[in-house]
Amino acid sequence: MGLGSGPSATNGGTNPRQVGLGTKVADITPDFTQGTIEISGSPSDLAIQGDGFFMVADETGSPLFTRNGIFNINSQNEVVNTNGQRLLGFGIDEFFQIQASELVPVTIPLGSAAVAKATENVALEGTLTPTGDVADTSEVVESDVLGDSSIPRPDTALTGSTIAPIPDTSGTVGAGSATGGGTLLAGQTYQYRFTFLDDFGTETLGSSILSTTLGAGDNTVAITDLPDAGGEYSTVRIYRTDAGGSDFFHLADRTPSANFTDDGTTPTNPGLPLGEDSLSGTYSYYVTFADSSGAPESRPSKLLGSVTVSGGRIHLQNLPTPTAAPGIPPYDQVRIYRNLTNDSNSFYQVGTVAVGEDFTDSIQDDVLFAAQEALDFGGPKAQGDTLLVNVLREDEGEYSSLFEEGTFTLRSRKGARSLEEQDFVVTDTSTLQEFVDFIEDASGIQSVLSDPQNPLNSSVNNIQGDTAPALNPGTSITSDGKIRIVSNTGVGNAVTFTTSQLASDDGEIIAPNFGFGSVQEAEGASAVTDFVVYDSLGIGLNVRVTAVLEDRSANLTTYRWYADSPDNDPTSGIDISVGTGLVTFDGEGKFVSSTNSQFGIDRRSVPSTSPLEVNLDFSQVSGLAADDASLNASRQDGSPPGKLTSFVISENGLISGSFTNGVSQTLGQIRLARFANPLGLEQRGSNNYAAGTNSGLPVVSNPGVDGLGTLVSGALELSNTDVGKNLIELVLATTQYRGNTRVITTAQQLLDELLNLRR
Repeated sequence: MGLGSGPSATNGGTNPRQVGLGTKVADITPDFTQGTIEISGSPSDLAIQGDGFFMVADETGSPLFTRNGIFNINSQNEVVNTNGQRLLGFGIDEFFQIQASELVPVTIPLGSAAVAKATENVALEGTLTPTGDVADTSEVVESDVLGDSSIPRPDTALTGSTIAPIPDTSGTVGAGSATGGGTLLAGQTYQYRFTFLDDFGTETLGSSILSTTLGAGDNTVAITDLPDAGGEYSTVRIYRTDAGGSDFFHLADRTPSANFTDDGTTPTNPGLPLGEDSLSGTYSYYVTFADSSGAPESRPSKLLGSVTVSGGRIHLQNLPTPTAAPGIPPYDQVRIYRNLTNDSNSFYQVGTVAVGEDFTDSIQDDVLFAAQEALDFGGPKAQGDTLLVNVLREDEGEYSSLFEEGTFTLRSRKGARSLEEQDFVVTDTSTLQEFVDFIEDASGIQSVLSDPQNPLNSSVNNIQGDTAPALNPGTSITSDGKIRIVSNTGVGNAVTFTTSQLASDDGEIIAPNFGFGSVQEAEGASAVTDFVVYDSLGIGLNVRVTAVLEDRSANLTTYRWYADSPDNDPTSGIDISVGTGLVTFDGEGKFVSSTNSQFGIDRRSVPSTSPLEVNLDFSQVSGLAADDASLNASRQDGSPPGKLTSFVISENGLISGSFTNGVSQTLGQIRLARFANPLGLEQRGSNNYAAGTNSGLPVVSNPGVDGLGTLVSGALELSNTDVGKNLIELVLATTQYRGNTRVITTAQQLLDELLNLRR
């Protein structure tokens, strides 16, 4: 053994001579070169093409690193390896936005995750032709006259109608006399008639005429024993003609059975002629209450009669008396209406008496008809503040209440298409004005102020007898108690009504009949389309867009669009109208511009984003000529809720899920790590490694970035070991070892032979 010597001037030096210290492992070096990539049958299998490691969490949550890409999805929708360790990456929030703040286990919730997309844009197509009628006329419908039942009708249960007989006056005695200094003309004939007044001033005609011719020199007529008509009347009224005349005029009033002397000094009154009329026919009566101060007349009573009379008069007694109560006018008159002999359905005012009086009727039909004071069967008209439970409708003298407390369901149509039913809760405080406003909102009628920048047009007025120059869209209560609905202009906006119903609080189903009828038909070219949009929760909302030809000039065609949605949910009440605007086309039929192309649907009663704002795209709509205008929704970008059915993992590690509603959303981001010295990683078994003291810190990023490899989804990286080469090296090592051992054996044999030579 020797340490050797260094070089000198005379010698080059010698190497040390020493016994070897044996063998040892110099290094264990993992081979991280990429293996062959092979396609597998699982979409969750991953292979790294290039440098990098997957990150998985151990039992303590600390990251481990591996290139083993065999992954599955566990019961909690987490991506795990064969050891149950969770794959790490970036998660998402409720809006499917990547949250890059920390590494979390990657989840792919197949079959459980649901997603919806709110509609933002709707593309329309079709042809809005410049031909056809300009929409300048609205559909106008009116109800029957509606009354107010809070003012009671007269109760005629005790009222009687009888024929008033003509009292017999044939027994009256008259004689001429020259005494008394009268002024009547001798030799002339004077005629007398007698009527009878009761305590209420009702006058009844006597039966006969008393005729007296004065003798020569006579100037006075003495009438003895005036008629008393059986003691029924308190006053006898005397009428007389002029000398030789035939017309009777009032002369004087006396008590029955008294004597009367006519000396000519009291003149007849030409202003009070004798009423000799009598009735012949069959008659019926209605009675109303009236107020001399001008309060509305009450509804008529039930029909009185009928009474058939020939040459007589009809007497009505025990006429009803109005009841004083809050809210009821202070009625002080009773009005009587009677039919005509040749028209049993038309009733005209025949007289008025004070409360408590009787009435005797002798008015001729021609006088009655000429006055044209017809009976108003409707009575007091319903107004805006009339309670709904008091609103009634008259039909041939019969009255029916239209409302009870409960839920009223409105059924209507717009442009020949049904509108969704809308409900109105009727309470004991609901008014007719509230109901009329409900009809306007439920019908989607937009006012002239709905588009302040481009106000809506009013309608021409073709209603007979209506002098208003124009009609504004909306609902109102007319002065004669009718509900009037003025639609927006154009045929497509024409609102009509079908049979509605009311479910009362006591379970009864009522079908109120308002008697709605058209008083003006709509005009104007129109096009309508219905489609569904979705809010942020994926709730489908029905929308109808109606376009009407608003204006046509030498250069431009302008249509106005109206958007309705029965699912509009404002803060209070209902209102299905959600937007309106203008669409303009040039002389070549090309789309020029649109105003207010966005409409909004309120979502106040649900947690959806409110309002849902939707943009209408008219750019693909044509303005060329066509037989009829047309409009269709070709596409929209919203969707209802859908379940996650599949997923794909891109090269950059982004996980995208496909849902049953056709929507694709980001589900997460897989992250990779690389090390400056991957050979310095510490083995943890099962193909897992941990950062070592000589590996350096991990550089974490998305696949394909910062020197990291890309991912291949649905594939696995095979082993990078060359088995053939390793077997050859193993055979060579074995052979070399065997050869080395033979050298030692040979050396031993040589030594043995050397020793043998000594012997």
